[in-house]
Amino acid sequence: MPPSLTSFTDDARIALDTLSDRASGLINPTVRLGVTGLSRAGKTVFISSLVHNLLHGGRLPLFEAMQSGRISGARLEQQPDDAVPRFQYEDHIRALVKDRIWPDSTRAISELRITLDYQSASGWNRFFSPGRLSIDIVDYPGEWLLDLPLLAKDYRTFSEETIALARTGIRAELSGNWLAQTSTTDINAPADEMQARNLATAFADYLKACKADERSLSTLPPGRFLLPGDLDGSPALTFAPLQLPLDGKPEKGSLWAMMERRYEAYKSVVVKPFFREHFARLDRQIVLVDALQAINRGPEAVQDLERALTDVLACFRPGKNSILSSLLGRRIDRVLVAATKADHLHHESHHRLDALTRRLVDRAIQRIGMAGAGIDVMALASVRATREATVKRDGHELPVIVGTPMEGETIAGERFDGLKKTAIFPGDLPEDPQSLFESIESGSDNVQLPDVNVVRFRPPQLEETGGGIKLSVPHIRLDRAMQFLFGDRLV
Repeated sequence: MPPSLTSFTDDARIALDTLSDRASGLINPTVRLGVTGLSRAGKTVFISSLVHNLLHGGRLPLFEAMQSGRISGARLEQQPDDAVPRFQYEDHIRALVKDRIWPDSTRAISELRITLDYQSASGWNRFFSPGRLSIDIVDYPGEWLLDLPLLAKDYRTFSEETIALARTGIRAELSGNWLAQTSTTDINAPADEMQARNLATAFADYLKACKADERSLSTLPPGRFLLPGDLDGSPALTFAPLQLPLDGKPEKGSLWAMMERRYEAYKSVVVKPFFREHFARLDRQIVLVDALQAINRGPEAVQDLERALTDVLACFRPGKNSILSSLLGRRIDRVLVAATKADHLHHESHHRLDALTRRLVDRAIQRIGMAGAGIDVMALASVRATREATVKRDGHELPVIVGTPMEGETIAGERFDGLKKTAIFPGDLPEDPQSLFESIESGSDNVQLPDVNVVRFRPPQLEETGGGIKLSVPHIRLDRAMQFLFGDRLV
């Protein structure tokens, strides 16, 4: 992360927080795992399924410590940060397992601690290690992560980049009302609260329109304009980009000066505290993306997802922990980018979703350098809502997926009631995504994206054991994600 993102004071406070965390970690070894995602990628579902499978001994063949029988117990414990809301695991898993509905998406930060008792794989380590690891899961909206690059941008840069992007593609249509207001604004006129509020409202409406399901765009800072929480209506959220002259400074007391001051306040009171108190304390990070949704929405959504991932991965401080850096400046040394909803594809296309997602992050990986944080990419389904089958059509066997579409879903003209199961052909992804991205980047109006059926399925109905205990939540590659994110800490 560029040095300009933090001040000397910020770095000093981060160092003190890290020293405190490390001191407590000597008594109770801990890994802090950040979980975030872009536009309904399934953060809440991922955490709920991960915890449920650990607590209930789920099928995790690629999670070595569980597969080898070295984990003797798993339990939820009180989280270390009393000022952070608790991730309501019990409510979310009840929605998934009992009600068979998807839990509400992340709208604020939350935290949950799960502690694993284990036996070290090394006899020497068994003598020194307490055989206990606490995983502090920090759940936060992806929109907050996309705010971090703002720390390195002044108001002029923010305005110029945001307005330039708003004039491209589908954004030009969605931003029409806001840009029309901006173009007629006298930036040197005396600051007026009503005018500032009207501009901020029009700007926020534009961002919300970009995020809507039918567009599914991803690069949408400032994030709190979409998730204001208790800051709704505050001056820190009552600003917008302005069309500024090529040079010069704002006049004292002008609208321009007000907007610039409030933008800086947003960085000071919203973005910096999140970076200092939460993000800078993470050890590992998973970023969930809905690549299938982007493909289904068209070339512009795919390009925007790539732009967002570039901004996201550029936020991470690359570099493995040395003794000094681990004490004074924690580094995220493993980052996993996971394309969710792999259960919407036949298993024959899972490796293709892997390859497509890897291509999406290639540019970001080159930007931050592979010498730093270890980065992996995979396709997974935190909760597997479908099963695979084959049907015969015209004498040929066709691979399909079978599930229960959510109430209101319409497939081939049939509207489903949330109870009836159906089989669909999910479509195919290209074997080599390079040609696909070359056609997207060419700017052609005739880009042919893969025909992928994105259907919203209900969570599965879990089978029960003889004692009436429901089995663990089914998944695809959740165990592989666990092994990458914290399996090494259980050796």
